[in-house]
Amino acid sequence: MPSVTDILDTMAYGPAPEVPDEALAWLAAHGRFGHFCNGAFTTAGPCVACVNPATGSVLAEVSQAGTAEVAAVTAAARAAAPGWAAVSDHARAMALMALARALRKRQRFFALLTALDTGTPIRDAFENDLPGAIRQLTYHAGRAETRESDFPGRVPLGVVGLVLPGDLPLPMLVSHLAPALAAGATVVVKPSEHSPLSALAFAELCAEVKLPPGVVNVITGDDTTGVALAAADLDAIAFAGSAEAGRSLRAALAGSDRALSLSLRSPGLHIVFADADLDAAVEGVVEGVWRRTGPFPPAGARLLVAEAALGCFTEKLVARLGRLRAGDPLDHGSDLGALLHPGRRDRVEAFLAAAVVAGATCVRPEMALPAAGAFCAPALLLGTEPANPCYGAEIPGPVATLTSFRTPAEAVELANSARSGLSATIWSENITLAHDIAAQLVAGVIALNTAPLADAAVPSGGMRESGAARLGGRAGLSSFLRPAPVPACPEPANAPASAGETSPKALDKAVTAARKAAGWAEKSTAARTEALYAVAETLAARAGALADRLAASGHDRAEAAQSVALAFRVAALTDREAGTGSAARAQMLTLTLNAPWGVIGIACPAAQPLLGLVALVLPAIALGNRVVALPATALPLADLTALFHDAGLPAGVVTLLPGPRADLAQALARHDDVAALWYAGNVTGAAEVTRESSGNLKALWCPTERDWSAQSLADTLEAAAQIKTVWIPYGA
Repeated sequence: MPSVTDILDTMAYGPAPEVPDEALAWLAAHGRFGHFCNGAFTTAGPCVACVNPATGSVLAEVSQAGTAEVAAVTAAARAAAPGWAAVSDHARAMALMALARALRKRQRFFALLTALDTGTPIRDAFENDLPGAIRQLTYHAGRAETRESDFPGRVPLGVVGLVLPGDLPLPMLVSHLAPALAAGATVVVKPSEHSPLSALAFAELCAEVKLPPGVVNVITGDDTTGVALAAADLDAIAFAGSAEAGRSLRAALAGSDRALSLSLRSPGLHIVFADADLDAAVEGVVEGVWRRTGPFPPAGARLLVAEAALGCFTEKLVARLGRLRAGDPLDHGSDLGALLHPGRRDRVEAFLAAAVVAGATCVRPEMALPAAGAFCAPALLLGTEPANPCYGAEIPGPVATLTSFRTPAEAVELANSARSGLSATIWSENITLAHDIAAQLVAGVIALNTAPLADAAVPSGGMRESGAARLGGRAGLSSFLRPAPVPACPEPANAPASAGETSPKALDKAVTAARKAAGWAEKSTAARTEALYAVAETLAARAGALADRLAASGHDRAEAAQSVALAFRVAALTDREAGTGSAARAQMLTLTLNAPWGVIGIACPAAQPLLGLVALVLPAIALGNRVVALPATALPLADLTALFHDAGLPAGVVTLLPGPRADLAQALARHDDVAALWYAGNVTGAAEVTRESSGNLKALWCPTERDWSAQSLADTLEAAAQIKTVWIPYGA
């Protein structure tokens, strides 16, 4: 007689399809979609087909926007911007709550539309996409209510362009749109040409709840439309998509005054230690990699497994893959739906072939895939070494690479060897080990013993080439607000080079010294506070001599006293810039940490040589960063170097380099071991370093031509840290 376990292992599930009548009726009623502009759909122009990836059938036709259409839509958003910014915080909060209620009432419709448009299993749409989108709207309604008190002096960005990926279209749309609306910005949305229907339906929802015309606009089209939107009359662009497209966009916007936020796809990471609950780890890996239930768009995954658990884990994982069901996305029993379009399937197969040629072993379960549609069987690449072209690559499909490790140190080295760092999960029953590894990983979101998670109240974002966008929590709203204006302080067009010359070899040596001073980040805030007070006191003792030197070079003597006051204020605030903890979900603690970037290159202003250096360098090191700075010429380099040395700063924490600022700043922008670059010169120089940094996508802040006596220290401290969120389960 079979046991209950045997029955559960062998029983087959029958089909449980949803009938997409409601979504199909909506599509039939529209037929051909125009753009959503100024609160209504325009007449459809030249159209392209929107295809169901699971069947290949045409769902609808959407307009292909050209330059004229982009200009019309952005003009509508521009005209609506002053009125929406002037609306009270309470009124914006009520508008977001109305959107949340309307979306909750139409969950089934949007779930059906998501399944038809993207091939996502409808179960995932019901259980993850829709609840997450509703949560974003309700949370940001609360943030809108308290915006003025939370961010005094800040104003909305104005008109924001949202360029979104084809994966998770509704969650990605709402996670960007909700904070933008809460901040008081108007929006032009450009969805992927492969899955535009969710954005168009949501725009119609905005009209139903009587959001003012022009506040939310949607324009459809292919990559040429995205290029036209990037050149349009916008104040900021928030881009979510591939790293390659992010590089191109940063280079294209160099020299413009538009803010750019990048949220880029990157492979997930799972580290499985020998003492892990392997059954839980297998299920978590399957949920995060193959079932696409995580909060981030799929881009493949890296599995790092301890050698002691490798055989058992691999056996369990392969067996679990064999039980996955691929099929009709409208069927509640389907674990895997279709890829977004056939081109993605072809790319996945090409990646797998290249991986096998490079020495990996490809394991794929036998499963009957539908004859039509862009379906792809899940794949596991065993024995994938770091030299393999698929290791750490952005693979747009259900693929994971598996690499073994022997020691925790080796696991960290392998994990941090990738150029990106979006999410990571650590599987271990040893909580001390899990916490130690989490502290060392370069990733924006880290989960302990659970599949990747997200919540609107918790910041989430990437590190390195995953982009520095901040979504969720206070940081997410801050991204769509403009800092309080700072009086201008013009920089010379051609700043003279400081005395001396820095060779490429000397620059590399300075960056290496800064990297070796990583222990600075590990010091307690109390220790860094003491060090900064020592710098302030040393600066105060030399203020008279520095004032004389400033006057001799044609600068204001008062700059010395201002610098001393600012140094003491930075020291006082260092202890206050700590992380926070919260319980975003039941039995799930989240730690939001202000993590240092690492090595920051800083090109100091020439107009305020001492004040500018103090206003930039001290906040950077206060958060645990090490700095390679290019000082102005007015003060002798030896005096400034002696100031930091005599204050007792450890070697490598602050290194000052002489030579031409423009050339050195561009060299720092290209340097892969410099994690972030701050450029405080003129706008021409800022455009140059923006272009030079597009290859490695390092964090970039260009506070050009401003009076540093009026600069908000809170804004500078905010720029000095990246956010790292750790999800920690607790309780039975």
